[in-house]
Amino acid sequence: MRNELDFLQVEDMIGDEERMIRDSVRAFVKEQALPTLVEHYRRGTFPRSLIQPMAELGLFGPTLADYGGAGVSELAYGLIMQELERGDSGLRSFCSVQSSLVIYPIHRFGSEQQRQRWLPSLIAGEAVGCFGLTEPDFGSNPAGMRTRARRVADGYVLDGTKRWITNGSIADVAVVFARNDEGEIQGFVVDTQTPGLTRREMSGKLSLRASATGELIFDECYLPDSALLPKGDGLKAALSCLNQARFGIAFGVVGAALACFDEALDYAKTRVQFGQPIAGFQLVQQELVESYNAIVQAQLLSLRLAELKGRGQASPVAISLAKRNNVAMALDVARRARDILGANGIVDDYGAMRHMCNLESVKTYEGTHNIHTLIVGQALTGIAAFSA
Repeated sequence: MRNELDFLQVEDMIGDEERMIRDSVRAFVKEQALPTLVEHYRRGTFPRSLIQPMAELGLFGPTLADYGGAGVSELAYGLIMQELERGDSGLRSFCSVQSSLVIYPIHRFGSEQQRQRWLPSLIAGEAVGCFGLTEPDFGSNPAGMRTRARRVADGYVLDGTKRWITNGSIADVAVVFARNDEGEIQGFVVDTQTPGLTRREMSGKLSLRASATGELIFDECYLPDSALLPKGDGLKAALSCLNQARFGIAFGVVGAALACFDEALDYAKTRVQFGQPIAGFQLVQQELVESYNAIVQAQLLSLRLAELKGRGQASPVAISLAKRNNVAMALDVARRARDILGANGIVDDYGAMRHMCNLESVKTYEGTHNIHTLIVGQALTGIAAFSA
């Protein structure tokens, strides 16, 4: 959204350093990412050539102040996610997984040996990571996971399958959660070249096509004791990682919405029907105003969430509220934009339908819209509505 349209002066709520970081990522997306993203979306491939430039910008693990991290604020991280998703959800998903679901758990729950082994290379873009929690039969209910970590001498043997794993088919390291002999959930850091681990690309996607999505199949996969995340016991550890990612999503989808809104507004002001630009028709203006209004509300929600997170006060419920609201907002804005574009909206010369298709996945992953509804509902009522 252009500055002259910033009626509530949201821009004034962003500091100079955060604005500089945001603008540098915006320029990167415009100049280096967008020229290749559409072709990768057509082919269903991830633009790996963008990994190193993103690392050079400091986009991986940017809130860390050690192991090569840039040490930026939570707001700066959110704005990085916003600008990446302004380009494509697949690009933001890659960075979100690398930072929030791989670098974060290794840094917080890992041993110093694991940190030294993986964090510098992950932050430098020399290694790619993925997060193995979701399984073929257990997404919204990760507590039901079937992947097993059987204790053996000096280590563990993993058996099971993880599915819908972003970066899974291209990752060098995986943070994986499995159930041990006592039925407890434990985390592991797994080199993807480990014998017994097979990676498989998932094809046929109609959404997030510029993202690498795979399966991790463990078949008598032996891991030494050093692979265990020493502080990563219990489902709570895994869910804390998801909260980091959900925070980035809440910001990221605002970027997708902004891209769709800007495109629709420019189009409406130049597309002439019945002797005037369609922006002069009441129904089109209504669509634009509804989109603008929803985007501003989501921006304000995100900025407040970043403020709380920077103080260590962003609760899981607050993050669920933001993820739920902002993804639904972005999907609605994308659909309105596609409608304003008319028939042109279904071709990839325009971005609205690409964003719209991507957002269908974003609505589902890292907790579905309905799951976040129940999380917030339980907090409001004190009654859990999840099935036993």
